[in-house]
Amino acid sequence: MTKNRLFWIAASLGLFLDHLTKFWIVQTFRLYETWPLWLGVFHFTYVRNTGAAFSMFTGAGWLRWLSLVVSIALMAYAWFGSRLPRWEQVGWGLILAGALGNGIDRFIAGSVVDFLDFRLIQFPVFNLADVFINIGIVCLLIASLQKVDSKGENDRK
Repeated sequence: MTKNRLFWIAASLGLFLDHLTKFWIVQTFRLYETWPLWLGVFHFTYVRNTGAAFSMFTGAGWLRWLSLVVSIALMAYAWFGSRLPRWEQVGWGLILAGALGNGIDRFIAGSVVDFLDFRLIQFPVFNLADVFINIGIVCLLIASLQKVDSKGENDRK
């Protein structure tokens, strides 16, 4: 685990925070209950989603298997692959946290707990696993831009 330490740290911390917040929501809220933190802008709203992002593929049982395959592939990549650059480790680790977080929900309950509700822009309700996947993608974009930049510097020498 020491080869890609940041990968494992990001994945573990992300999974812990995702499930901690989902546990808090399930223990504190009734289904469809909402608490405005900033009225009309941002609420905590407890909903369950049987689909993927934006409720696509609602009720699709294969999503749990997709989460499992992605999770196993990412763990194998970090374990058996070469040492990854820092931004890639964090990016892939956060994507793993999101895939595992929502995948565990799908296997255990058949649906995902969502609660982050940005009403100002009428965005679908989501959770920290979704946030971590998106932050992970941004990290991978940063890593790819660094590679392009370093290649450009080598070309100028």
